[in-house]
Amino acid sequence: MSENKLHGDAVENPRITWDGCSVLLDINDGDRLVFSRLSAGAKLKIGNKNCSLQPLIGCPFGSFFRVENGAEGPYLSRYTPSNEGNSIQEQGDCQSKDELRDNRALVDNNKAQSLTGDAINEMRRQGASGDEIVEALIANSATFEKKTVFSQEKYRLKKQKKYAPIVLLRRPFTRSICEAYLKKYPVRIGFLRMDTLCLLLSMANVSANSDVLVVDMVGGLLTGAVAERLGGTGYVCNTYPGGSPYPMDIARIFNFGEEICKRIVRSPLTDLFSIQTEKPKVSGHNGDSCSMEIESNEQISSTTGMEEVSLASENMISDLIPETTYSVERKPSKSAKLGEKAPHEIISLWKENGFTSLIIAAPELDTWSLVKEILPLLSNSASFAIYHQYLQVLPSRTHPCMQMNGFGGYILSGTKICTTTD
Repeated sequence: MSENKLHGDAVENPRITWDGCSVLLDINDGDRLVFSRLSAGAKLKIGNKNCSLQPLIGCPFGSFFRVENGAEGPYLSRYTPSNEGNSIQEQGDCQSKDELRDNRALVDNNKAQSLTGDAINEMRRQGASGDEIVEALIANSATFEKKTVFSQEKYRLKKQKKYAPIVLLRRPFTRSICEAYLKKYPVRIGFLRMDTLCLLLSMANVSANSDVLVVDMVGGLLTGAVAERLGGTGYVCNTYPGGSPYPMDIARIFNFGEEICKRIVRSPLTDLFSIQTEKPKVSGHNGDSCSMEIESNEQISSTTGMEEVSLASENMISDLIPETTYSVERKPSKSAKLGEKAPHEIISLWKENGFTSLIIAAPELDTWSLVKEILPLLSNSASFAIYHQYLQVLPSRTHPCMQMNGFGGYILSGTKICTTTD
């Protein structure tokens, strides 16, 4: 009964995690970022230890956890960070004026540490905590006292990350998701930075009760950002040319409730134009492909629960790696329902009134041809914003092609005006 009450309170309070919700785990202050879906059987590998994620269920976002050694193996324990690091640094600032020691006489020959690996493993078997192992390493270091205060703090922090890693439980929302993907796999989101995404939403005038038409080829990040800003009002219509919809896996990480999920719909351009020309005939091929894609996403969400974004990995081109395992009885998330086919009644209203906003993020398509095709679907005075990584200027002129991280792409914004006269 207490478990049901805890789950009910967590659903009512979005600041507390619940069974089946998506989370972003920040390990060692950004050294490793992991997307995971919490469940009783979910596990996370930290270093060479597999830790269950069940202790994270029912905890508020922003909580800290530390890997501890127990009788049944390593586990994540709730942890409250202290301000000892700041006081040590302030103390070092005061002492650095009087002390004359430096690191010139130190030689890195791997002989300064007398504590062996077997001794560390024995301490773990006896139940020693990560902090105790770090203090033992400092006590058995022959050069620690000869280092400067800043070098000592650097040494302490390095050992803490290895023997006592800290996990920060973060809520996945637009900023955290965008920054995590940009650090590890920017190609999947079209090198879309957070400031550029904010400009897209503002220039397209995305506000409450808006009907936003999006062409999202950045994994569903744009669709999720628009739905998050609408907050359950208006509609987000994810459209696509042809019969194969674009994936929206990233939008399923946002932990949207049922009300917001109902406002995220899909419709191919052929259906929108057939309604506009008063020929409401839906192609069976498009409907089948849409339903097949949704079904495949549900299967992916039920088998793949975590995507790792590791900054320390040497293989920076590798795909995001699923690592979390789940029990068979895991309940499906409510966000798995988003992206259903737009009802005929809603499309008819869009035909009469038009969409109030348009956002295009399709780096792989001919944007100009796509815009000329979609603009008639907008209402008069509707705002639009188009993102592209490159900018094509006049023929035989320069063509800037930036690949550095500081490059945020290009945005073309405008307003549709009525060109007909009565």
